[in-house]
Amino acid sequence: MAAYHYYIFMQKVQYIKEHHKLKATVLSYILVSLAGLATDIYLPSMPHMATSLHVSDQQVQLTLSSFLISYGISQFFVGSLLDMYGRYVLSMISLVLFSASSFLIAASNSIDIIILLRVIQGITIGFIAVAKRAFFVDVYEGDKRKYYISIITIVWSVAPIVAPYIGGYLEHFFSWRANFYFLGIYSGLIFICEIFYSGETLGSFSKFKIKNVLSSYKVLLTTPAFLVGMGMAGISFGVVMIYGLSGAFILEHNMGYSPVAAGYAALVLGLAWMCGGFLAKANLHKPLFKKTLIATLVQIIMVILMIAAAYFGTNIYTLIAFAGIIHFMSGFNFTNYFTRNLTMFPNMAGLAAGVTSGGNYIITSLLTYTIAWVIQAQNQEQLGFSYAIAIALIMLIFIIFQKRKGV
Repeated sequence: MAAYHYYIFMQKVQYIKEHHKLKATVLSYILVSLAGLATDIYLPSMPHMATSLHVSDQQVQLTLSSFLISYGISQFFVGSLLDMYGRYVLSMISLVLFSASSFLIAASNSIDIIILLRVIQGITIGFIAVAKRAFFVDVYEGDKRKYYISIITIVWSVAPIVAPYIGGYLEHFFSWRANFYFLGIYSGLIFICEIFYSGETLGSFSKFKIKNVLSSYKVLLTTPAFLVGMGMAGISFGVVMIYGLSGAFILEHNMGYSPVAAGYAALVLGLAWMCGGFLAKANLHKPLFKKTLIATLVQIIMVILMIAAAYFGTNIYTLIAFAGIIHFMSGFNFTNYFTRNLTMFPNMAGLAAGVTSGGNYIITSLLTYTIAWVIQAQNQEQLGFSYAIAIALIMLIFIIFQKRKGV
């Protein structure tokens, strides 16, 4: 009965107008990048957030890990819901909830409430991101579809680069709360634009068949090459997030740099990650085994030098120089394995993308929070050891599976 009433309701929902297609496309790119903005904008504010709320560094880091875990888990099931109930209404509801939760976080003095709200934000971003990725499949065809979808990766990479830069200045001139006020206002404005220029894009609504869904999941999750790709992508992204959890604390608390400087440092590391992705795209035709081996060996060398250099003195330049090369190679490895997973099952591209992305964020969040909790990096040497654990896991997976065909 509820499904019937929803079906009747959907008959009244506005569909996207042809003359608004370009504007709706721009809005979709903006919303795809919202995940990166929500993840990274407050990284330079984390030290002051801990001080303001009178909590430990680890409790503040949990606000990021909880967001990533809920975002990852949500992507496992939201695709089916969006195919059944449409893209527009669910993404609009999610956008309202995200905006409201941002204002609530900004006004809260309880770390437990903030963590809970970040979990809600992760779920809402999951709905928004998957819905807007599906937008390009719904609206465009042929070469246009390939063209617009190829831009998603670039747009997605830009947000984590500029977000800490913006957040550093918001922290400098206002406080950590300004980051979440910004997210609330930003998402609220996008919501208004969506009302005027966007709409439903799904032509026909599918019926939920649990057997078919479970069968598809079984195919993906019992394919060794797919699991290896998800693991390698998750750990590679985790290498970057290790700095995200610890970098600002090291630069601001222990080296005495400002949040603005921490924002610039994150900007440089984000560019390094993106450049690694571009290098991977330019070399997609080359053997995966050889590429992974070279990139991982470079990372191992940089970690050893990073730890050794710490005994002779450190500053923001040495830390970012070593971390930049490590992040560059992580972006290279991530793009190689993430791209392979997305193209491995062309008949289940949407599900493969959701599971890969969801699994990636779950692995990343669990790995990085565990490492941050165990090592609690306070300087360049300890950050180097944190990187070493993640890179050792990459090398272990590589050694175990490299001899197996198709993996």
